[in-house]
Amino acid sequence: MKILFISDTHRRHNQLELEAADLIVHAGDFCSYGNEAEVQDFLEWYAALDYPHKILIGGNHDRFLEESPAAFRQMLPDSITYLENSGIELGGLYFWGSPITPWFMDWAFNRERGSEIRAYWEQIPAHTDVLITHGPPYGILDKTIMQMHAGCKDLLDIVQEKVQPKLHVFGHIHEAYGQKQIGDTHYINASNSQLGPFTRKKGVLIDL
Repeated sequence: MKILFISDTHRRHNQLELEAADLIVHAGDFCSYGNEAEVQDFLEWYAALDYPHKILIGGNHDRFLEESPAAFRQMLPDSITYLENSGIELGGLYFWGSPITPWFMDWAFNRERGSEIRAYWEQIPAHTDVLITHGPPYGILDKTIMQMHAGCKDLLDIVQEKVQPKLHVFGHIHEAYGQKQIGDTHYINASNSQLGPFTRKKGVLIDL
C-alpha cells in the first residue's frame, strides 16, 4: 500500500503538489485559527482529492473540531475517515490516530503532561501498524528552533515499550521535519510548513 503523509498545512493546502497513492493521511493542523470557515474550506478540498482512502486527524490549531464536535462531524464528508483516539483497518493495516498534544498556550486538544495525557496513549492498541499523532514522541524529530525537545515522554514510552508500530507519523514541530528509523519503527515528521516560507509542497510517500 502506498501512503502519502501530509501535516501542518495551515490553510495552504492548495499549494501542495501531491503524488499518487492508495491512501492520503493528514496528521493535523490544517487550520490556522481553527474556525468553521477554515474547516469547511479544507474539507471540501480534501474530499475532492482523487485517492481511494483519506484519513484525517486534528491538531492544536484545529479548534472547531474540539469546541464543536457534533457540528464538525455533520460537516465531515463520507469519503474522509476522521480518527480521534480511534482506529480503522485498511488494506490489512491497522491505523490509529490522535490529535492530543502536551499542553501549550491552551490550544485545541492540549492535555497536561503526566497521567492526564498518558491515559490517551494507553488507549493505543498494541496491534497498531501505523500510528498517527499530531505531536511527536520525546527526543524524536521534536527539536524546536530553540533546540528544546517538545515531544511527549509518555507517548515515547507507550510507542517503544507497548505498540512498536511499523510507522509513527506526526507533525506539529515544523522545524523538525524528517524521517528516522529506530528499531522496528519508522518515524516521520511530515510537517509541510516551515517557520518561514511554505516550501515543503510534497508529502512523504511510503510504500508499506
